[in-house]
Amino acid sequence: MGQFSRAELEAEFQLFEDRANTAAVTHDWDQWADQFAIDAEYVEHAMGNFGGREEIRPWIKKTMSRFPGNHMTSFPSLWHVIDEDTARVICEIDNPLRDPGDGSVHSATNITILTYGGDGRWAKEEDIYNPMKFLESAKGWCLRARELGTITDEAATWFDRMGRF
Repeated sequence: MGQFSRAELEAEFQLFEDRANTAAVTHDWDQWADQFAIDAEYVEHAMGNFGGREEIRPWIKKTMSRFPGNHMTSFPSLWHVIDEDTARVICEIDNPLRDPGDGSVHSATNITILTYGGDGRWAKEEDIYNPMKFLESAKGWCLRARELGTITDEAATWFDRMGRF
C-alpha cells in the first residue's frame, strides 16, 4: 500500500488537469507552476531537465507564451492510470491547436508521468513524446491557416524558420 490513497491521487490529478486547462485559456501559468514542490523535478526530453518550481515556472511561461504553445487550447487527458504504490499518475495528454478557421484538428499527444509528493504538490513530472509529431502538427496548422488567411504573424515567422524540417 502506498503513502497516498487512490482518492487523493485522483483528486490531485483532476486539479492538475484543471490548472493546465485554465492556463491554456488565461495564459497565466503561475497557478500551474505552483502545484509543484519547491524541489520538484521536471524532465522534458527535448528541452532539458528543470530542478525546482522556480526553474519550472520561467520555462513553462516562455514555452507557452510563443507559438505553438500559445495556440494550444487545452490539455485533456485521453486516459490515465494510478499506481498507488509509487504515487504516480501516468496519462496521455492531447495538445490541440486552435481551429485555423475550417474546423480541422491539428494535435499531438504525449505521455506524462506525474509523481505525487503530498500536500497538494507534485514531486516530479516527466513528459515523453515524439518531437517530430509536434512539429508535423504545428506545420500542418500553419499550412492550413496560411491557406485560410488566418495565420498569425508569429506563427508565420515560426513556419518560415521551421517549415523546412
